[in-house]
Amino acid sequence: MRYALYFTPPKDDPLTSLAARWLGRDAFSGEIFSDKAMGPLPEGHAELTADPRRYGFHATLKAPFELAASVTERDLLEVAAEFASRTKAFTIPELVLGQLGHFFALVPGSLYQPLQDFASRVVKTFEPFRAPLSDHDIARRKPEGLTEPERANLLRWGYPYVNDEFRFHMTLTGRVPAERQAEMHEVLRERFAEHTGKPLDISGLAIFVEEERGAPFTVRSWLPLADA
Repeated sequence: MRYALYFTPPKDDPLTSLAARWLGRDAFSGEIFSDKAMGPLPEGHAELTADPRRYGFHATLKAPFELAASVTERDLLEVAAEFASRTKAFTIPELVLGQLGHFFALVPGSLYQPLQDFASRVVKTFEPFRAPLSDHDIARRKPEGLTEPERANLLRWGYPYVNDEFRFHMTLTGRVPAERQAEMHEVLRERFAEHTGKPLDISGLAIFVEEERGAPFTVRSWLPLADA
């Protein structure tokens, strides 16, 4: 079993509902949606969204980890509840549709330091709960292709993209072939138009769980931040 600390909007937020239908699965309820739930979709939609569908709609704060032998799920939930209660909610000024390499995601319109600081606090606060990575998990990250800071993060924090290397993104696709990217951008621009170019409230901290390797991630707990 693995746990992860993610941001996702609340269960009943319109963005959560829209993204769940786009991805084909709701991480809160486990409900599966057919392609008909979103009307006409680009060819190969199910395949192009397979990876983010398994993880659920989210932005990674602390990447999936096995629990250290000295702690339990209850310990994790208790510390998460305390962390949320003393961490003030805040707002990203603008959410936009972005492209990171070959995949698409919703991202901040520009670097927003309060968001960077929040993510770093999550990584560091919950580090004592993380069991060390196995050699297999390190190899799976292909450290030879990472930058020096990313490799250092992988070995220290269990994930390459933390602290100065962190970039908030809420993934909407897997790898999209180069010849399909313009089409996909237009489809996503239209589908998520009501949520882009607008602020995004960072109002909660979610604990996701993967019951066994390869299983879909589901929301175990969604904790409102202070003053949300």
